[in-house]
Amino acid sequence: MLRHALPGQLPGMATLLWIIAVILVIAGIYVILARRDLLWGIVLIVLGFLVGPGGVSIFNV
Repeated sequence: MLRHALPGQLPGMATLLWIIAVILVIAGIYVILARRDLLWGIVLIVLGFLVGPGGVSIFNV
């Protein structure tokens, strides 16, 4: 479920952040499985969770 834009945000910002978060998480899973680089995969997945508007977002401060 996507959130509506907060005051001062562009209307499509929540959707854009959600898409970026999904890309980061998928890239993290790819790095872990294909390249066998656990550290960078975890970093990308955590960044995806931080950027994503569905959870704790670093842009909502």
